[in-house]
Amino acid sequence: MWMCLGLFLAIAVGLSAGFPVAFTLAGVALAFAGVGVLTGTFDPVFLEAFPNRVYGVMTNDTLIAVPLFVFMGVMLERSKLAERLLQSLALLMPGMPGGLGIAVVLVGAMMAASTGIVGATVVTMGLISLPIMLQRGYHPAVATGTICSAGTLGQIIPPSIVLVMLADVLANAYQQAQLSLGVFSPKSVSVGELFAGALVPGLLLVVAYLVYLVVLGLLRPSLMPALKSGTHSHVRLGKLLLLAAGPMLLIVAVLGSILGGMATPTEAAAVGAVGATLLAAVHRELTLKTLREVVYRTGLVTAMVFMILIGASLFSLVFRGFGGDELITEFLQNLPGGAVAAMLVVMLVMFLLGFVLDFIEITFIVVPIVAPVLLAMGFDPVWLGVMMALNLQTSFLTPPFGFSLFYLRGVCPDSVSTATIYRGVAPFIAIQVVVLAVLALWPGLVGWLPDLIFGD
Repeated sequence: MWMCLGLFLAIAVGLSAGFPVAFTLAGVALAFAGVGVLTGTFDPVFLEAFPNRVYGVMTNDTLIAVPLFVFMGVMLERSKLAERLLQSLALLMPGMPGGLGIAVVLVGAMMAASTGIVGATVVTMGLISLPIMLQRGYHPAVATGTICSAGTLGQIIPPSIVLVMLADVLANAYQQAQLSLGVFSPKSVSVGELFAGALVPGLLLVVAYLVYLVVLGLLRPSLMPALKSGTHSHVRLGKLLLLAAGPMLLIVAVLGSILGGMATPTEAAAVGAVGATLLAAVHRELTLKTLREVVYRTGLVTAMVFMILIGASLFSLVFRGFGGDELITEFLQNLPGGAVAAMLVVMLVMFLLGFVLDFIEITFIVVPIVAPVLLAMGFDPVWLGVMMALNLQTSFLTPPFGFSLFYLRGVCPDSVSTATIYRGVAPFIAIQVVVLAVLALWPGLVGWLPDLIFGD
């Protein structure tokens, strides 16, 4: 027990000191394994499984989708579609208070469904829309809160990279949970099922954001003034549809092929990468320099993801060697309140960890430890994955350490204070908590679409 606690504490200290996550996980785990071997508290046979785990990562077909989706997202970011769509949508609602805010949410949702990258979407939307919103008289808190919340929709709306990684981890955890219950022909959970499960909650969240902005615009129009007539030329609906056609076709091609069973997530991601490249070429944004930057950023993100995955694999082996998984299982199973209490504790821990760890670290470090226990208690894996993704999205919005707040702070002018950003995201955090509660009370909102598409 003490070695497990010391392992977590040492990793927390290493991460707080600014060391790279992957090397901190692997280095600290190896150091504790060495101490455990010397003191007779760790069996080195656990480390013999590490090469097999690395090979498993290398040959995992599902994870091939990660660099392809990253490439698709970065390429779309470079095509400047978001900027054109935002300007056109805002001009379609010239006399409506809050029209620009509504346009930001709609474009954010479309970019989320096209890219699946949270940080890039927040920064892109901040650079594009924040100056325009402030120039048109929007209150800074309303503007920054809308941008932050719209930018984090990529966490829950497919094809979210978070969902791709969660699906891979949950598939292993679900099989492990079934084997522990004596089911020797275990079922699995696929990326497509998790995408289908997240679709309705993601759209529900978008609708909730839009309702809030419409109501706020009607009740307090001074915070979100309407675009004055005559100040900008009107946009034709045909032009807007032409702009939106590219991203919509991409969304249909990627999600439709997965949900329709016509392609695996990896194949669909490849279609998305090619489609994004073609869109950039159509909009005359595809140059050799752009392609070089996209490939470089894709390689950078992919290398980070897989190094963290390998480091987390070594950490989980050492943690298991010290009996940590048994301690977690015993703790969660003995909580007063049973499965519900265990679920609440895990969600709270993940929410707090979201302040200091990125979703990649949480997915590869925390989920493999707690998910088998929760799944053995009877929770549905698709519902659990969607709840975890939405919980992390809420954490990334919550002051004072939310990652999305830091992303936006980096592109905000000095006139917008950090406290203003915190006030702006508060209503959207409340909305997300309400949506989480709704999904907890009515899990069928998550499960009905996967059952309809993938049901036996």
